[in-house]
Amino acid sequence: MKVQLLLPAGEIHRNTTGIFKRSLRYAPLTLTTLAALVPEDLDIELSIQDEGVRPLDLDFQADLVGISAITGTALRAYAIADQLRERGHTVVLGGVHPTLLPDEASQHADAVVVGYAEEAWPRVLRDFAAGRLAKRYALPTGRVLRVPRARRELLDRRKYVTINSIEATRGCPHRCEFCAVPAAWPNIYAHRPIEDVIAELESFDRRHALFIDLSPVEDVPYAKALYRAMIPLGYRWVGLATMRITEDAELLRLAAESGCRGLLIGFESIDQPTLNETRKHFHNAAGYLEGIRKLHDHGIGIQACFVFGFDNDDTSVFERTVEFVDRARLDLPRYAVMTPFPQTAAYHKLESAGRLLHKNWSLYDVEHVVFQPRQMSPERLQEGLEWCWRQSYSWRSIVTRIAGSRCVLGLSISLNYGYRSYANRLREKTGPVVYRDREYMEAAHGEVAQRSAAPVLVQLSAHTN
Repeated sequence: MKVQLLLPAGEIHRNTTGIFKRSLRYAPLTLTTLAALVPEDLDIELSIQDEGVRPLDLDFQADLVGISAITGTALRAYAIADQLRERGHTVVLGGVHPTLLPDEASQHADAVVVGYAEEAWPRVLRDFAAGRLAKRYALPTGRVLRVPRARRELLDRRKYVTINSIEATRGCPHRCEFCAVPAAWPNIYAHRPIEDVIAELESFDRRHALFIDLSPVEDVPYAKALYRAMIPLGYRWVGLATMRITEDAELLRLAAESGCRGLLIGFESIDQPTLNETRKHFHNAAGYLEGIRKLHDHGIGIQACFVFGFDNDDTSVFERTVEFVDRARLDLPRYAVMTPFPQTAAYHKLESAGRLLHKNWSLYDVEHVVFQPRQMSPERLQEGLEWCWRQSYSWRSIVTRIAGSRCVLGLSISLNYGYRSYANRLREKTGPVVYRDREYMEAAHGEVAQRSAAPVLVQLSAHTN
């Protein structure tokens, strides 16, 4: 049996048309984990394609095709699924977007996987082999995360800055209003046995790792135990966290001693009322500067994410945020517009108020404004986003931030250079802001997906949207 797994990329991140450089691209775990989940007793010949690093070749022979879609790639995934089914392929759709909108996804697939794939994907393969494929698979995920070692040998390591992606926890205990994770996988915060994490780290051929966990530090005892176990390995690693890591001196020290050299942190806003509004009240905006100083003192660089367009944001938010980024000497700022992904609290609030501009999912990529902000026009929000990117990746800002942080200088210089290119080219990819009724109706009926399909593409997720 031949199985093809395909991972789509949106316009901004696509290999041939995108502006995302290799220095910013790590290997996703989706395809390699799904490949590792194939039951050994089934005679399966499996191939994977990641459009983020190479154009998709859709001229293949396959009995079954697995497609994973985030919201920003959903219309392309649907179009490619329709095309492949017309050719006689059996198509399975999964990932965050089909999990959020399974009825929509089922119109374009022979089967839909809802939720995580660890239990469902092997069941799909067995059922297909036995000729009894169901229309929908939704199997529960427990608190203990048991995943096989990802099949990284299937990747072309030359296409990624690293293929050593790994996870120790999955899900998140928080319920931030705009986040797709609690909408897609509510009340799930699973932990992988520490011995499994260590064993997989020891299998890496290079002594570095990238943890994709949303925030392993939300379970402090688990995180401390993991970091203690990692110290003897002598690895250097980067990952994600919330600012709560700075509130426990021992936790922060252990993270640094275990090899942590960089953390992506969703600051979201420098205004506490905005954090409270969006249910991120566990972050203390007044304590940001002190927390950043602690991280830098431990040699940990910070990729700081900020989101614009919350109801408390007025037009002053752009300049104030850029000024804060420079003053705090944040190593790598990233900016996004608040995006109401389907079924999130933000989505329901904006839809009920009639503030969604459209449901053209291909523009739900956090760089396009897709709703009516409360205190500014959509155009002004889009312009402010792009202005922040350009300002923070001007040479003046880059030198100011790097000289002030002085953390992991080689990596910081490389990533700042990559994001400078991204910032300077973003405008050519965002285009017009407002899409009115005609475009909205075309998207709803799939015509936009057909027009944008060029060779089209695909994705089935073992973890996130």
